[in-house]
Amino acid sequence: MKSLKFWMAIATLPFISLSARAQFLKAEIQVSGLTCSMCQLATQKALKTIPFISDIKPDLNKNIYVVTFKKDQPVELDQIKSKIKGAGFSVSDLAVVFNFENQKIENNYHFKYGGNIYHFMNVPARTLDGQVKLSLLDKDFVPSAEFKKIAAQTTYPCYKSGYMGKERVYHVTI
Repeated sequence: MKSLKFWMAIATLPFISLSARAQFLKAEIQVSGLTCSMCQLATQKALKTIPFISDIKPDLNKNIYVVTFKKDQPVELDQIKSKIKGAGFSVSDLAVVFNFENQKIENNYHFKYGGNIYHFMNVPARTLDGQVKLSLLDKDFVPSAEFKKIAAQTTYPCYKSGYMGKERVYHVTI
């Protein structure tokens, strides 16, 4: 039954680009549960251990970290989530900035980048060029109530699991 759902999801994909003409630049991470400067420091210390992050700028008033990624290094968004959870907190919002080069997208468009698949949800057809902020919609990257609401509205099994077969799928919107 699982393999049938997988192949049905594959058959309904409008198009998967083999690779995107894009590059991760930075991310804005909102962290839940921070109550003091010691919490902020613990989270920042955990993020500093991630090899693909070059710079971290915290904003304690908004509970946001702006992290800059090292050029031409693979970025693992789940690793960011894991480090924050390991510090005792959770991600309530994650937005990544990509630098696109004439990338055509539409609703339910998928593209591969850095070994992962990115699935655009609720976006109009357009061409992305330059820096574009994409908000992640996946479990553990949005509040649980928002995840449940989106999960109830989509028929894609990859949204609930985060995987298409063995490949990680991140669901994004603009």
